[in-house]
Amino acid sequence: MPAVAGRGHGRGRRTINEINMVPFIDVMLVLLIIFMVTAPLITPSLIDLPSVGKASRQPDQIIQVIVNKDDKLELKTDAQTAPISLKELAVAVKRAQAGKEGAAPASSAVVISADKSVKYESVVRVMDALQRAGIQRVGLSVQLVN
Repeated sequence: MPAVAGRGHGRGRRTINEINMVPFIDVMLVLLIIFMVTAPLITPSLIDLPSVGKASRQPDQIIQVIVNKDDKLELKTDAQTAPISLKELAVAVKRAQAGKEGAAPASSAVVISADKSVKYESVVRVMDALQRAGIQRVGLSVQLVN
């Protein structure tokens, strides 16, 4: 029952509009103690992130798709570079993968290299075309193309 103020005569009973802070302080101190005790017991979890260049087996052949500033594509295999359209890209990559004698298509990696000013959408379009063609090993180059 709330505390009542008044002298018993006149207008009736009035309640005192104050909040008792003691229970709140008690709860906060208990929570603080719980966190202080449990914090040293929590072990930080380690995440094993993959790093570049630590593949179990290096690819036999690297086929590079270069996206230029003007969204023109070039296909680079071994020593030759040829311009190519997006529609012809998947067929040309499969032909290049099968062209190397003794190399399975799965052991050939396709690397997409793009200029830093190229729109992200252009790179995604190339990746989508390769994925729809069923090409497995597709990666992005981390080097800048001049």
